[in-house]
Amino acid sequence: MWYRALLAGTACLMLAVSAAAQTFPTADSVIKHIWDEGMTDKSQAARLAQVLTDSIGPRLTGSPGHQAAVAWLQQRYREWGVTARAERYGTWRAWRRSYTRLDLIAPRFRTLEATMLAWSTGTRAPVEGELITSPDLPDSAAFDAWLPNVRGKFVALYAPPEPSCRAPESWEKLARPESVQGWKDERARIRREYQAKFNRYGRNAFQRLDAAGAAGLVSGLWSDGWGVDKVFAAATRTIPHVQLSCEDYGLVMRLAANQQGPRLRLDARSEDLGEVPVFNVVAELKGIEKPDEYVVLSAHLDSWDGASGATDNGTGTITMLEAMRLLKASYPNPKRTIVVGHWGGEEQGLIGSGAFAEDHPEIIDGLQAAFNQDNGTWRIEYIRMMGFTRAGEFFARWMSKVPREIENLVDYDIPGEPERGGSDHMSFICRGAPGFRLQSHYPDYRQYTWHTNRDAYDKIVIDDLKNNATLTAMLAYLASEDPEKMPRDRRVMPAGQGGQPQPWPGCGTVRRSSGR
Repeated sequence: MWYRALLAGTACLMLAVSAAAQTFPTADSVIKHIWDEGMTDKSQAARLAQVLTDSIGPRLTGSPGHQAAVAWLQQRYREWGVTARAERYGTWRAWRRSYTRLDLIAPRFRTLEATMLAWSTGTRAPVEGELITSPDLPDSAAFDAWLPNVRGKFVALYAPPEPSCRAPESWEKLARPESVQGWKDERARIRREYQAKFNRYGRNAFQRLDAAGAAGLVSGLWSDGWGVDKVFAAATRTIPHVQLSCEDYGLVMRLAANQQGPRLRLDARSEDLGEVPVFNVVAELKGIEKPDEYVVLSAHLDSWDGASGATDNGTGTITMLEAMRLLKASYPNPKRTIVVGHWGGEEQGLIGSGAFAEDHPEIIDGLQAAFNQDNGTWRIEYIRMMGFTRAGEFFARWMSKVPREIENLVDYDIPGEPERGGSDHMSFICRGAPGFRLQSHYPDYRQYTWHTNRDAYDKIVIDDLKNNATLTAMLAYLASEDPEKMPRDRRVMPAGQGGQPQPWPGCGTVRRSSGR
């Protein structure tokens, strides 16, 4: 069940960003020093976040942006006197994005809001062609027979258009109930029809389209909010894959459906840089009493590249970077070794953290706790004990020493259940080591910034970023100083199918290269 942190009076709900507002439950000088460094104008969170997201920008795995971020992090740690290294975990396909220009040129002219998806091939020169939609075919053989029709044309093969790009909250607030239900029913019908149609094309439909000489693949993937679209990787290998905004995808699809002759002109450039080494950035403060026991701060550095990767996971990156600066300034000689991992390849399947856990069994064996942050801006508000039955008593001890302006906003799930995916704490949990997600408000993040074209610096709430870095530094300090190492006792898992307890999450094989 959920456990709500005890409130410390209405004053504790006031501005935590004010140095005068703190309510310390302890006289611990390190806690006070971390607060003073992290929650006042001494904080470097805003400056660091601006450089990472605006200047370096998106950090697609293997891209020059990711490589620049690796170098930048090492330089910051060197400036602060923190030992840091770039640790190679494998290789990945390096790719550089340039510009995307897509115009509707018939039956009227409009420059469309579009971008190539990650790792897409570009065009060598502007390409023009008709847009055609995927036909309703009975089976895979019929799809193969249809494929010669795509030569020289743009194809919308699989993505259903939205009947409306108006945000759901607007529908719910302003429309009549009958209108809302009608929109929902139409949306569900369109999605069912498109999925069933695509399923009938058989396996490897995109690869077969690649070989058929199409001018490009066009798609849309709306994120259920005003102006936001998900931006992932290209489904094709040899032809461009371009994604349109919800509104523009709906426009061209309606033109095609009504046989009004939509023609597109695409000029999109990218550069395939081949398979290159990829790295985690690992920094540490060596423990002086228990150097072989570890507290790990965890966040992934890589991002998708439809925007700047600000809240996924620039905010997590800066939370851990700033927390290490606070620790170096306030607690430079920890009892246990404090390690921070800025992981690569999270978006491709927790690769960087998984490789680190696989390559460093001594850290898994000696782990006191790993604290991972990876879901955008807003304050940390929820910590699940992930099925470790004694974790709750440790967090109770630690959080009892955290200023009330931070602690009273946090809910706990005790003992909780282990997650089965999602982020880099799973690389520890699947090995039976205590890893925890420091979770912020999820629905807003999921709708508006998670993997979207709007995930930019302006979406960061700097007061909350300062709060999260400060809390993380305090947890690292308190976990390091705890006289007891956290046991790894696990709950009995809930029953699954057949009435038997579900298994504890397992670790998959870590993929060390792109394979392309």
